[in-house]
Amino acid sequence: MSQPLRLGIAGLGTVGVGVVRIIRKQAALIEARTGRPVTISAVSARNRDKDRGVTLDSYAWENDPVALAKRDDVDVFVELIGGDAGPAKDATEAALGSGKDVVTANKAMLAIHGQALAEQAEAAGCLIRYEAAVAGGIPVIKTLTEALAGNEISRVIGVMNGTCNYILTRMEETGNTYESLFKEAEALGYLEADPNLDVGGIDAAHKLAILSSIAFGTQVDFAGIEIEGIQRVSIEDIQAAANMGYKIKLLGVSQMTGRGLEQRMQPCLVPDRSPLGQLAGGTNMIVLEGDAIGQVVLRGPGAGEGPTASAVLSDICDIARGWHGPVFGRKATTLASATSALSQRPAAFYLRMGLLDKPGALAKIATVLGEAGISIDRMRQTEHRSDLAPVLIVTHKTSRSALDEALEAMTRTGVLATDPVALRIEDL
Repeated sequence: MSQPLRLGIAGLGTVGVGVVRIIRKQAALIEARTGRPVTISAVSARNRDKDRGVTLDSYAWENDPVALAKRDDVDVFVELIGGDAGPAKDATEAALGSGKDVVTANKAMLAIHGQALAEQAEAAGCLIRYEAAVAGGIPVIKTLTEALAGNEISRVIGVMNGTCNYILTRMEETGNTYESLFKEAEALGYLEADPNLDVGGIDAAHKLAILSSIAFGTQVDFAGIEIEGIQRVSIEDIQAAANMGYKIKLLGVSQMTGRGLEQRMQPCLVPDRSPLGQLAGGTNMIVLEGDAIGQVVLRGPGAGEGPTASAVLSDICDIARGWHGPVFGRKATTLASATSALSQRPAAFYLRMGLLDKPGALAKIATVLGEAGISIDRMRQTEHRSDLAPVLIVTHKTSRSALDEALEAMTRTGVLATDPVALRIEDL
């Protein structure tokens, strides 16, 4: 009989408990598929006495995840604590320092410290596997590193946060405001302890940074991402987009250009008949574009006990089979330092603003756009509210720098009653 692969699991929240359940339920299937048993030696969490719905008496308990990572009866350290620093990072470094492989679902840690951890792992001959860190149950990491290894990737684009997609979808379905749907998502337990990680686009940007590194052979560069959340998207924006044949999505986009790596996470308009436009609820979708394959669309649950635990198990099974490879698809020491570049690819933009209800206000805005070299495709002035005149504008394709110049000039016209909202219309 083959020697078992022995796990130490740190973090017994929803995902950690899900991993325990799958290993218990599918022990025979996992052994049949990997050629060796997969067992749990020890576990660690903040509260030993919490009722988690599974019995843990057969496993050794460690109060300190670092101690767990160093145990002699642990071959693979499974890090499910979360957070970009603190116990998660300390224990991961301890595991690698002890010559152990690591499986993690920690997108924040990899987005911030991925390069250093990858170099440590590869120098020690160890693995870091992290399928669960990006898009839950969607096998996008394996798709990029393995299935598309022969492709030069031109663009990565997708919806990478199910909570934001849920809120935006529900706004359109119900006609309710962002604020009310935020409270609904909170009541359903969809939001992180720090909600800004979700609605501020940070959680999704962590995922985009990881995908960009694999796709374009660069060091992880979370700091180089342009990030804008969904807080300023109004029900008026949702309805106006729908009237024009678009949906609003929090969209992550990365691509390599002659000026450097463009990475942005921001609300965008997408065609309502496109795969991304039809994506509803808490589902994630990632589109990969390669020179040989063309376009690949991956869709599935981006979070939850079952999907995320399933992704963790896929990495554990690969290690049990003897898989070996670099953390980000290429040796960490060969990854280029990313040169960040703001997106200058021309695009149409949707603009919403409130103007003071006085003669010549709209003409001043049109003049500002014209002086920035931006032509107007469509313009609509909606029903007045007291002394405020809401205006919607769709531009022809222009650069973001020209648009920013125009938005800055608008603030000096003296006719704005509200700050403009500008959303890119993304070609798909």
